[in-house]
Amino acid sequence: MTKIPDSPVIYSLTQTGNELAKRIIKIFPDGVHRHRPPSFTSQVQKDFICGRNGIFICATGIVIRTLAPVLKNKITDPAVVVLDENGEFVIPLLSGHEGGAGVLASIIADAINGRCVVTSATNYGNPVYTIGMGCDKSCPLEYVEELFEHARNYLIKNDEGAFNFRSLSSIDIKSNESCLVQLALSENIPFKTYNASKLRLVENQLTIKSNIVFSEVGCYGVAEAAALLAATEITGIDAEIVMPKHKNKRATVAIAKSYIQ
Repeated sequence: MTKIPDSPVIYSLTQTGNELAKRIIKIFPDGVHRHRPPSFTSQVQKDFICGRNGIFICATGIVIRTLAPVLKNKITDPAVVVLDENGEFVIPLLSGHEGGAGVLASIIADAINGRCVVTSATNYGNPVYTIGMGCDKSCPLEYVEELFEHARNYLIKNDEGAFNFRSLSSIDIKSNESCLVQLALSENIPFKTYNASKLRLVENQLTIKSNIVFSEVGCYGVAEAAALLAATEITGIDAEIVMPKHKNKRATVAIAKSYIQ
């Protein structure tokens, strides 16, 4: 299961990188920013051994050489994400799935308008993208259309131009929700729904667990969970979040991805 990334340490070495780090730290209130720490190698290794997720605004080679002596395995190592100092590219370098680097990179890329560059070996296969949505009762169509277009543009920008969704999914109490049914018909994709118990099977992969949502529908999230289940159902392989939950006033959306090997 993918861990939920939190409390990362952001490292910057140049003045341009320092300015980018100041933007990123706003996304993570519990995060720490270390600009040019006195002993870069020892500080980074200490943080890594303590299990702190790391966001590095510097060359990939520097990160690899620094962390090499303390690396163990992708199951226990914390997430490591690397960015260029202009914030154009965001790379989940280590512990992409198990450690949550993929999700962490997606969150950062979305926030700073960068491109998430996924290089995981798991990606050798045909990608399957699914979109999950939640919405208020009797939500007007334009609200879900707006989010669908946001999701489509996100994929075009961040996932090598891909933009076709294999399904639209939600919770079963929305199976007859007019806006979702109409959206699926207009986009010519299947509309699938899952009950709350089924959605809870992937709750450890959610980027945010909402107690409010749980009190209302019996699970901690709808959009992300529904997208994950749909992608796995199609491929038979565990899915991952590509675009974390995004919302407007009346609805939420998320994208998941799996692979047909």
